[in-house]
Parts: sequence; structure tokens; C-alpha cells
Amino acid sequence: MKAKELSTRTVEELERAATTLRDELFQYRFQNHSNRLDNTSQLRRVRRDLARVLTVLGQKKAESAR
Repeated sequence: MKAKELSTRTVEELERAATTLRDELFQYRFQNHSNRLDNTSQLRRVRRDLARVLTVLGQKKAESAR
């Protein structure tokens, strides 16, 4: 996910995306600890995507609070 792509989404869409990414991250962490995760780079990708979503979400909430 690109930051520009995320900035066009609404706050509700971003919150849904954050929830989905949190669930996905939990699943990948669980698979990694049980040695069933083949591609460990997925953990890094999901963690960074979640950080991007939360950053844009925070910016939008700060904008609307003004």
C-alpha cells in the first residue's frame, strides 16, 4: 500500500483496513511461532502497511479536529 493511495480513503475505510491488518499480523505471528510461515517477509510487509495506515489515520483525525 502506498501512502498516496491511503490518503484518498475515508476514516472509516482506514479503520477497517487497520483492523484487517491487525488480524492478518496476528495470524502471521502465530504461524511464524509454530513454524508454519513459509515467507517471513510477510510479517514485515504487514507491520509496515499497518504503520502507514495508522499514520494516515492519525493525520486525518488531527485534520478534522482543527
